[in-house]
Amino acid sequence: MLDDYSNLDLLLSRFPELVVCRDDIMAAYRLLADCYDRGGCVFTCGNGGSAADAEHIVGELLKGFVRKRPLNERDRNDFIAAGEDGAVLADRLQYGLRAVCLMSQTAISSAVANDLGGDLGPAQQLFALGQPGDVLIAISTSGNAANVRYALRVARQRGLRSIGLSAGEGGKLAQLADVCIRVPAKETYLAQEYHLPIYHCLCIMLEARYFPK
Repeated sequence: MLDDYSNLDLLLSRFPELVVCRDDIMAAYRLLADCYDRGGCVFTCGNGGSAADAEHIVGELLKGFVRKRPLNERDRNDFIAAGEDGAVLADRLQYGLRAVCLMSQTAISSAVANDLGGDLGPAQQLFALGQPGDVLIAISTSGNAANVRYALRVARQRGLRSIGLSAGEGGKLAQLADVCIRVPAKETYLAQEYHLPIYHCLCIMLEARYFPK
């Protein structure tokens, strides 16, 4: 597997103000690559627009993003040999990188909100699903969202590594995450506008590592 940093260079050429985040972006990439090298899973969480970002990240990891990820001959042949619908699956399925958004599970999220308290949704799921070596990507523009903070504490207790996406000083997120990418923005919407190209860059770098052309 080879690392391709060209998209990081492109990101910083498009947004030169993010040069201050370069080392943390690289550190985040290394955590994610180490997780996937070991067969781990990436979990994501956030609030509001950041919850949408958490879902967005998972969407880019679970299927082809900027590259095709066609099945190899062995997997293609297995589907075809199974008979009905096999050829469709062989032709259309793509490989993915294991990822789960902790904001997307309506039944467990509503049950936790009713039974345990709304801020515990991501933490409860991560406590049940997370394994040592997995990674949590926690997104909070203020760095102080309670549900994100609780998930980070569970990650630490369960032996997961963690990446924060925040802004300014990073709040509690900067203290709790193993790596915290703090974008130079004071307004929430501006921070979120920086977060998107950063996590796109990370997803493109991971895709280049595991699905070379």
